[in-house]
Amino acid sequence: MKTMTEELRGAMLVSHLSPEQLERVARRALRCRLEDGQLLFSQADPFDRFYLVLAGQVRLYRLSPEGTEKVIEIIGPGETFAEALMFMNAARYPVCAAALGPTELIGMDSRDFARMLRESVDTCLLLLGDLSQRLKGLVREIDNITLHSATSRFASYLLSRRPSAGEELSLDMRKGIIASRLSIKPETFSRIEKDLSARGIIAIQGMRVRILDLKALERLAGLGEFQELAPLPCAPGHSG
Repeated sequence: MKTMTEELRGAMLVSHLSPEQLERVARRALRCRLEDGQLLFSQADPFDRFYLVLAGQVRLYRLSPEGTEKVIEIIGPGETFAEALMFMNAARYPVCAAALGPTELIGMDSRDFARMLRESVDTCLLLLGDLSQRLKGLVREIDNITLHSATSRFASYLLSRRPSAGEELSLDMRKGIIASRLSIKPETFSRIEKDLSARGIIAIQGMRVRILDLKALERLAGLGEFQELAPLPCAPGHSG
């Protein structure tokens, strides 16, 4: 079994810490285990810890006043979340966090971590460099959402999860969550699945997707905004 210090060392955010700093973080850290769907914290809960995912996944989402859920990000093993709040003097979490399947995390004391950073300018600059890389990734995601069609985003999602060898992949979360993550309405998500299946580009069976025409899927991933697939021809006797 790895010690907590060894587990923390594998996270990019704290990989630059000295052994003494890592031990300090580990002494104040807590291990959390969540079941599928279990809430870690709610929107507007007091902010006191940021987290490292050891196993499983965590979905970060916001709730509208009407109760509609918008998935902001999916966090996987080795990734951290909520650390940026330390630099914003945030008092509360701006999102909800819940487990996608059985999940194990380490929660780090944000106040003591911030104090430690103030004691070492070099460590603070290294950490900010890591955060800037994450920010660039989020900017790319925003560009993808605003500049590409729903079909293009769906195709890109499938390609990003395609194994290096083989044409079959398994969707790693419920389709409703994938749709929300891609900023696609559930009904649009279903229509795209049917369109691509009818055109022989993919075949879907439950959570398994087989890519039948890789080049066509790659072309769709590059479509610009408003370049959705043409609608399927209507069956005889139907209008549409």
